Order: sequence, then structure tokens, then C-alpha cells
Amino acid sequence: MLTIGIFAVVLVVVVFAIVTYNTLVRARIRVREAWSGIDVQLRRRASLLPNVMKTVEAYATHERGTFAAITQARAALQQAGGAADAARASDALSHALGRLFAVAENYPELRASENFRSLQAELSDVEEKIAYARQFYNRNVLDYNARIEVFPGVVISRMFTFTAAEFFEDEAGRAEVEMTFGQTAPATGTASPPSA
Repeated sequence: MLTIGIFAVVLVVVVFAIVTYNTLVRARIRVREAWSGIDVQLRRRASLLPNVMKTVEAYATHERGTFAAITQARAALQQAGGAADAARASDALSHALGRLFAVAENYPELRASENFRSLQAELSDVEEKIAYARQFYNRNVLDYNARIEVFPGVVISRMFTFTAAEFFEDEAGRAEVEMTFGQTAPATGTASPPSA
């Protein structure tokens, strides 16, 4: 009778460990899947930049510093190793894009360009998708990190070396700033102030 009781306790512990391990693995997979959503949007934004730069360059050839900053930020984003690196690179890219669109405000003919307006709309769409993907990813990271830190998951997570995931915390996520990419000029031809 005693051996049946011991066997039952061992069986319960084993089943508990298996269920907890599988729960942690599923949470880690959800974090990875959520990261892929951010990664896709960051790559999409980076792929739009050469077209934006070519369009602006045709009108504002003397803005080499701004173009260099965008190129450098884009390269850093493509080489980012994790969420923290990607967030820093994304911030740098957002700042460089803000400077680029501020430059565009000085060129009414550029702002009137259909190609430029189309690229602005695409970038704005990507920025919204990045914000949504960041929220989705961070929610999954929070769930996963909580599971590996609270009992009973902490026991299994330490046995199998589950490590905490990084949050994607970029400047846009911390501040209440809405990123907009310029507006069309009024009919009088005066430029509106930069809004990015």
C-alpha cells in the first residue's frame, strides 16, 4: 500500500513537471512568434527607406547628413541582435526619419509629389503596425516572464534554464507621441511646421 502511495505521488509530480514544462515552452514560442511580427514590420520600414531617400534626394541634394543618419540607423536595425538592440536602432531610425520629413517641409514641390505622399502613407501605416506588434510582443513577454518567475514555474524554469525575454521598449512606446509625416502645404504655398 505504501509503494502505491509513493508511486502515486511520484506520478503526480512527474505529470505536474511535464505540464508546467510544456506551458513554459508554449509561452516561449508565443514570444518568438510575437517578435517575428515586430521584425517583419521593422524590415518593411527599412525596405521603404531607399525609395524615400531617392525621392527626397531628387529635391534636396544638399541634405547628405540626414541621408547618412538614415543609412546608418537602417544598417544598425538590420544588424540588431535582440529586442533591446532593435528598440535602440528603431529609435535612431525614427529620429532620422523625423529629420528627413522636417527637411521635406522646406520643399513644397517635394511635399506635392505623389510618390512622396504615397511613401509617407506607407511609412505611417508601418509605424502603426510596429506599435501594435510592440504591444502584442510585450504582452507575451510579460506573460512568459511571469510564468518563469512565479511558483511552480520557477522550479521547472530553473531546472531547464528558461531565461527571461527582453521587452521591446522604444521611445515611441514610452512617450505619448504620435508620429505623423508632414502635411500637404496650404494653397497659399506657405509651408506648415514639421510635425514629426
